[in-house]
Amino acid sequence: MNRSKIVAIITGAISILLAVAYLIIVQILDYRDMQPAPIGQVESAPVVMIDTTKFTTEFI
Repeated sequence: MNRSKIVAIITGAISILLAVAYLIIVQILDYRDMQPAPIGQVESAPVVMIDTTKFTTEFI
């Protein structure tokens, strides 16, 4: 076998392993029934609002 065939076989095997791993992960996540987190455990990020209408572009 020449080098290009070996590389193609190895690449194909890696691709198949990744595909099977992806399917397993999807099945595990689907098994959980996609239940949302309880409201008490969800943290909201603080919101910062900046008023930029009062800035001027005058130069001295």
